Amino acid sequence: MPQGRVAEVPQDGLTTRQRRNRPLLVVHTGEMKGKSTAAFGLALRGWNQGWSIGVFQFVKSAKWKVGEEAAFRALGRVHEQTGEGGPVEWHKMGEGWSWARKQGTEADHAAQAAEGWAEIRRRIESRAHEVYVLDEFTYPIKWGWVDVHEVIDVLAAREGRQHVIITGRDAAPELIEAADLVMETTKIKHPMDAGQKGQRGIEW
Repeated sequence: MPQGRVAEVPQDGLTTRQRRNRPLLVVHTGEMKGKSTAAFGLALRGWNQGWSIGVFQFVKSAKWKVGEEAAFRALGRVHEQTGEGGPVEWHKMGEGWSWARKQGTEADHAAQAAEGWAEIRRRIESRAHEVYVLDEFTYPIKWGWVDVHEVIDVLAAREGRQHVIITGRDAAPELIEAADLVMETTKIKHPMDAGQKGQRGIEW
């Protein structure tokens, strides 16, 4: 798609404006870092357009503090005080379902994940936000805690301008097939290869 030109115009009965403003399902997957960073960058553009932003973190612990959360909460306050940008909500779903899964039983985590998805579904059906970031949402799908076919059906039926961005490794093939934009991060080099651990301002 050089210089923003499409390869061909589909015969779908839509005008150029309608096609251009169609809501997107975006998936950032792959084993390398940067998936959430890219998703939040896109949400930042939406905020600048005055769109309502809803962030739902599925894996990171409720105790885990990330710089993006502090920044978006600050932007939410800016909107409340000045009207600039759009409203922001940031939700940590349950206690977090991390790779270690230390707290609670698997049944507990599965129930929390299911309720988290149920809340997102309610919001999509009521058109609560214009940008949804479902951070690390590929994991509860991969573990069978959330049904991928239900997710795809709900997203396919969503109305209005509701862009949905999903992040996480091992995105389900069905999710990839349904998405409008899929990006896969791959590693060429990483500081950890040289023994350097994550650092403030880069990883959080």
